[in-house]
Amino acid sequence: AFFGDKMSPISDTTNLAAVSAGTDLYKHIGAMLYTTIPAYIISLILYTIVGFRYSSGANVNTEQIMQIQNILAEKFNLNPIVLLPIIVLLVMSIMKIHSIPAMLTGTFLGTIIAIVFQGSSLSAALTAINYGFSDATGVEIVDNLLLRGGIQRMMWTFSLSFIALCLGGVLEKVGYLTVLIEKIVSKIKSAANMVTLVIFTTALSNAAMGEIYLSVILNGSLYREAFEEKGLQKRMLSRLLEEGGTMTGALIPWCTAGAFVAATLGVPTMSYVPYAFLNILNPLISIILAYFGIFILRENGENKKEAA
Repeated sequence: AFFGDKMSPISDTTNLAAVSAGTDLYKHIGAMLYTTIPAYIISLILYTIVGFRYSSGANVNTEQIMQIQNILAEKFNLNPIVLLPIIVLLVMSIMKIHSIPAMLTGTFLGTIIAIVFQGSSLSAALTAINYGFSDATGVEIVDNLLLRGGIQRMMWTFSLSFIALCLGGVLEKVGYLTVLIEKIVSKIKSAANMVTLVIFTTALSNAAMGEIYLSVILNGSLYREAFEEKGLQKRMLSRLLEEGGTMTGALIPWCTAGAFVAATLGVPTMSYVPYAFLNILNPLISIILAYFGIFILRENGENKKEAA
């Protein structure tokens, strides 16, 4: 889930990190591949090893699965064509089409499918976009899947991001951020130390403010000029914001990401943290590789490996 959240061009944190660092969205995603793919592969291996400890199907509630499938089949026309919006969105993302027209296309196709295949009126479809699907089935586990809210449920995220951008702009304009960071950055001589600093302060911001969006936006504003002065690409900064922000949010119990995961899964944060391999490995691998001079993205084009 966090791999998808970090790498998807329609993810909120992915877009915020790119905007905050001042880089192109797909350049940002490309930069993240360098460190995320190794962490993902290692995580897959570790999860496979852990998986051998459990017998196949031991804890699977087949009755509940059948209940969900039957209710969904009863409620909706589930033919392959209804997957078209997701497929089109995926293809447009692979083609590196801007996320806004890609998402609008998916929304438009979803609306057409709702009218043609699900018997919805145009008014009901547009209302669902704004307020979310509201036709409850009466079965709690199914309703938890369906009744997720629409645009209005996302306004909290939007308003928080908007406020954070405003705050970051004010702090940057009046010079507070420059004064705060210039003495520390002036003592940083190597790119590896810069990598460590950005990841550490972004993770620390998560712990201090309890919100990934604020951490990503404020640290992006904080280090953007410093990266330019040191000849480091902006997409490297955006990558580090995700490694220090997106990846660590779920590891902090009082951070909104950690609280959401704990509430959704019914597992305390500190109980699942030892198994959050990708979230732990990604920032660590980035720091380790940086000290070996690997994947330091410089403006002069040395984006694979440099002398340590």
